[in-house]
Amino acid sequence: MGGAFEMTSEVRRAVRYARERKGIDITVLDLRHVSTATDFFVIASGRSDLQVRAIAEHILDSAKRDGNRPDHVEGLKEGRWVLLDYIDYVVHVFHPAVRDFYRLETLWGDARSTVVEDD
Repeated sequence: MGGAFEMTSEVRRAVRYARERKGIDITVLDLRHVSTATDFFVIASGRSDLQVRAIAEHILDSAKRDGNRPDHVEGLKEGRWVLLDYIDYVVHVFHPAVRDFYRLETLWGDARSTVVEDD
């Protein structure tokens, strides 16, 4: 389900930070009408475990400089699927094989989504 929607400034910045580390296949899901757990998912992929960690660390460090600290972080050491939970939005950074296995975009298929074009 597609459709344009307004993202918060924090979500837009998370997308920008993922792009700064060459994140690929970036998608934002608007969950406000389908879930009470969070408002948005930012989903991105890196091409390797090392790149997944680099993207996630850059988002963490940059968001902290903005005064935004995550409530919870998972998977940073392994670099296969890193989850950064900022309460109002959650960032998922995946290795492509793991992203293909879990298919969050399909699982949350009722959410509005927008794909951020790669450079």
